Amino acid sequence: MTESPVHHELPIYRRIADRLRGRILSGDLHDGDRLPGENALMAEYGVARATARQALAVLINEGLAVPKRGSGVYVRLFRPIRRHGSRRLAREQWAAGRAIWDTDAHGRAYTVDQVQIEREEASEEVARVLDTGEVWVRRRRYLVDDRPVQLAASHFPADLVEGTAIVLPETGPGGAYARLGDLGHSPAHFTEELRARMPHPRETELLGLPAGTPIIAIIRTAYTAEGRPVEYNEMILDAASYVLQYDFDA
Repeated sequence: MTESPVHHELPIYRRIADRLRGRILSGDLHDGDRLPGENALMAEYGVARATARQALAVLINEGLAVPKRGSGVYVRLFRPIRRHGSRRLAREQWAAGRAIWDTDAHGRAYTVDQVQIEREEASEEVARVLDTGEVWVRRRRYLVDDRPVQLAASHFPADLVEGTAIVLPETGPGGAYARLGDLGHSPAHFTEELRARMPHPRETELLGLPAGTPIIAIIRTAYTAEGRPVEYNEMILDAASYVLQYDFDA
């Protein structure tokens, strides 16, 4: 005897969330649009407030929506930045006076709205990698389309960059890598280590992350052709804002 298959219907809050998600992904609702509130969902679907709240929470936890206190829940649909791991660090990019961010932004407006430069004692890990006790640190926050997407903290051996444009707010065409080249210490090799994790409270604040949004933490070290490490860079990326692309030969 063949048994009839059992069909398990999704809970109503999931079905409401699916319908709202479909409107977002189809373009019916755009980035910044206000989603129907709890009262509107209660009236439309005949559900309790807790059910309406659960439906909106699904989209918030997926990173597709963000709540604004006292205002409502809004669509957060950001066209991802394509970060090309090798192309953006190519010598012809920064040696020609172009910012490595130009490769990522693809014509979209990007800005650095916070720059903090300090001489510090190196942390244990930075001191181990750079083989120095004192570093100059450049901390920045990057925005694309006026939205915070990345934090970066570049550490340089203090004795190498003291008195150069690397310790100034504006490093000049090509950025810090071009200035290292001016010093005779051009980066020739890079390593990057990536991992995903949940953000710390300060990272959540600076990047304006909705609840449940992870970050991508990248540690990049730049080496000269002779093997000297000249930069240790800690980057924090909003995971919902990026596609990471890496190309490899077979």
